[in-house]
Amino acid sequence: MKGFRDFLLKGNLVAMAVGLVMALAFEAMVLAFVEAFITPAIGLAAGGHANFAASGFHVRGVLFPDGLFITALISFVIIAAIVYFAIVIPFTHLMARFGMGPAPTKPCPECLSTIPAAATRCAFCTAPQPAPAATP
Repeated sequence: MKGFRDFLLKGNLVAMAVGLVMALAFEAMVLAFVEAFITPAIGLAAGGHANFAASGFHVRGVLFPDGLFITALISFVIIAAIVYFAIVIPFTHLMARFGMGPAPTKPCPECLSTIPAAATRCAFCTAPQPAPAATP
C-alpha cells in the first residue's frame, strides 16, 4: 500500500489530474458558449432554424443530426485555437527567450540525416563531420 500511496501523491500525477479537471471544465464552458450563441447565429444565417444543433437530414426515416457534429466541430476549433494562442505560442516564446529550445542541428553531408550541430561524427553513418565554425 505504501508504494500505491506514494504513486498517488506524486506531484506530476496531482498536477495532471488538476489539469484534466480544468480542461474538462473549460471544454464544458466552451460547449455551452457555442450552443448558446454560435449555434443559434449559424441557424439564423442558414435559414432561420432556432436550434441548429437539432437539425439534420433523414434517410429512410432515420435522422442524421449533422447539427450536433457541426456544434462539436466548432467547439473543437475554438478550444484548439485558445490552447494554441494562449498556451503554445507564449510557451514557445518563453522557451526561446531563456535559450531552452531544441538544440541546433545540421544535415550530415553523407547520409543527409539530421544530427546535432556540434557533432564530430554522424550517429547514423559514422561519417566524420567538419568541425563547427568558431563563433567570435
